[in-house]
Amino acid sequence: MNTVELQDYITQGAEAIVAEAVHATLRDPKEAAFMARFAIASAKAADRRSKSEKDGLHVPTFLIASITSACNLHCAGCYSRAEHATQDCEPVRQLTAEEWDRVFAEAEEMGISFILLAGGEPLLRRSVVEKAAARPNLLFPVFTNGTYLDGKYFDLFDRKRNMIPVVSIEGGREKTDTRRGEGVYDLLRANMEEFSRHGILWGASVTVTRENLDEAVSPVFAEELTSKGCRLFIFVEYVPVTEDSRDLAPDEEDREKIRKAVGELRSKFPGAIFLTFPGDEKASDGCLAAGRGFFHINSHGGAEPCPFSPYSDVNVKETSLRAVLKSGLFEKIRDGGLLLEEHVGGCTLFERRGEVEAIAKTSES
Repeated sequence: MNTVELQDYITQGAEAIVAEAVHATLRDPKEAAFMARFAIASAKAADRRSKSEKDGLHVPTFLIASITSACNLHCAGCYSRAEHATQDCEPVRQLTAEEWDRVFAEAEEMGISFILLAGGEPLLRRSVVEKAAARPNLLFPVFTNGTYLDGKYFDLFDRKRNMIPVVSIEGGREKTDTRRGEGVYDLLRANMEEFSRHGILWGASVTVTRENLDEAVSPVFAEELTSKGCRLFIFVEYVPVTEDSRDLAPDEEDREKIRKAVGELRSKFPGAIFLTFPGDEKASDGCLAAGRGFFHINSHGGAEPCPFSPYSDVNVKETSLRAVLKSGLFEKIRDGGLLLEEHVGGCTLFERRGEVEAIAKTSES
């Protein structure tokens, strides 16, 4: 599966998710109207990307937007806290809701179809989430730890089918609570029941370590979640942030096991999307970061190759997304072959963070 095929798989799968969401609520004419608009918008977005490609600019399908650096949980081995990108309180000088709305508008104009809302805990910023919900031509997977889901959010996800909640879970109760805190698993189960009751389709983000690998990619786990309406599985291979956590990271043998298992899950559950990150980089002939398949905007507006590579030479407060894709950092990473290099495991840019940081410093304008 090369880069184009992977993006097609994701795009077609996402459209299938939306179609199923609408099918489940056809009694509501607003949902049928949304599906019609989204289908048209998807085709127009593809045309915009194609035109940019002919003009010499590759526009990826995805953008990852970390809309806040605040989080209420202290998950074991969290790379974001280790990199000091996440903290307990709302940071100063983060992008305002209006600035994020401008980013969303520009992304839509460029032909970016999917914006992954992340954090920190994105549901802490209701005003930004509401700005996203008001843009039906874009699909927003919202990566949440699930602890801030309330009646208003369930109502929003029910009404705005372009918003797909993606909850973080590590497997069963033991694995989830060990990493995320006691009681989190039961709360997630309650959320799943609520999603099911409302007919809301949702996703799961699973951090895969050597400790939970077998459980995380098992058909039993997938069956359990799909029965509650889960239609998107994102397996995030654990990236060691300290030397003493390196043993948790899947090695090449484990990663091959993950790839094989995910391939089988794709065949067994054709109604769901299964992705691995950064594992799909091997299937797509290299890492997709730095605008090759996606890029990342942090909560302060810094444009980064990837959440695991938190270095930037431009800020969206001062420049456009088109300029971001042409930034010195992104171009040097893509042209320098960093995305295509072999590496031991985990994330190639994380392993070469010294090189990326040096490039960012020399590229700053």
